[in-house]
Amino acid sequence: MAHKFYKQGMPQTEIARDLGVSRFKVARWIERALEEGIVRIEISLPGNVDAELSIALAERFGLRRALVVTPEDSSQGTLYDALGRCAADLLAETVQPGEVLGVTSGRTLISMAGHLRGLSTCDVVQLSGLVGSHSENAAEVIRRMVGRNRGRAYSIYAPLLVRDAVTATALRAEPSVAGAVSRFPDVTTAVIAIGSWSPPDSQMYTALEPETRAELVELGVRAEVCATPLDVDGKPVAALADRTIAIDHETLLKVPEIIAIAGGVRKHAAIRAVLAGGFVISLVTDSATARYLLD
Repeated sequence: MAHKFYKQGMPQTEIARDLGVSRFKVARWIERALEEGIVRIEISLPGNVDAELSIALAERFGLRRALVVTPEDSSQGTLYDALGRCAADLLAETVQPGEVLGVTSGRTLISMAGHLRGLSTCDVVQLSGLVGSHSENAAEVIRRMVGRNRGRAYSIYAPLLVRDAVTATALRAEPSVAGAVSRFPDVTTAVIAIGSWSPPDSQMYTALEPETRAELVELGVRAEVCATPLDVDGKPVAALADRTIAIDHETLLKVPEIIAIAGGVRKHAAIRAVLAGGFVISLVTDSATARYLLD
């Protein structure tokens, strides 16, 4: 009975008919096979995923899914690698053909793109302008991802942050930028990084002029997603909206699936703020961060 049910996938009613017994007897014996160890069920999770922490985190914050990884050591490189590998597996399993995938920049997203081995055919849209080093910006993330599927890339070859609203408006009208911006409402899955402002661990924070940075910290900014500064409660601080080339927070919040990839002690408070603001539907993080969030 166990072999027919578990190995051959036969329904219990068919097993009962073949063996000339009742369906209820088949159900009792299949249950007994589990109790006596004749059948053993093993759940294998990829990328050192901690199942208990993942479930607890998802339940606490009302997430669609949480994936909590345990890196092999405490180095930053190992952390980025573990988060990126797990996120790559998640995208390979969940993104469906024809979706529109939006991405930002960051070391974890670069790691994710490098670990992708398969991705359904979909367009990939850059959600924020260029910031940081060439090897970590969103254009590089898109280049690596599109190289692994047959979708179309919508890149933004313009800076994330410009000097004034007039410059930002002009850049958004440029064909090389407008093409990506026009696809923002079509994004079905957004993969985002989280920037921390206290302590500083953000490409946007570094790119700002010191006086503006100090003003925003004074206003209570503690984190940012897609160039939207957030306070400790996850509420947007709109001081830079007219100077940035990026998806706005209202459009981002309409995306059906928002996957945040972030971890490490320097991001703890920022991740909590982003969760409080409702900017995360699914989260990929590390075990130390998960314990902090659950505490």
